[in-house]
Amino acid sequence: MRKLLLAAALSLSVTMAACGTDGGSSESPIAEDAVVIDVRTPEEYGAGHLDGAKNIDIYAADFKDQIGSLDRDDKYVVYCRSGNRSGQAKEIMEQMGFTDVTNAGAYEDLR
Repeated sequence: MRKLLLAAALSLSVTMAACGTDGGSSESPIAEDAVVIDVRTPEEYGAGHLDGAKNIDIYAADFKDQIGSLDRDDKYVVYCRSGNRSGQAKEIMEQMGFTDVTNAGAYEDLR
């Protein structure tokens, strides 16, 4: 019985250690000096967004014009609902000459 209790205690302590925050990386993909762009629709943006994020809807007819008016030398982080649209936006931005663009992926993962 004593061995069983010892095994259970050991298992519990290993499980608790694995669930702690010390072993994982909590580093944000968003650099402090980056311009954050939410490429979701205005409705999605209105339902919740990262503080300071600029909404430039990738589906907007003037998306490339809005992106084109930005400084190509700044750092940018783009995100959307799942990471798909932000990946597309990153590609477009790089094709337009932007050199420092990060796809941060899904909004839910960044909150």
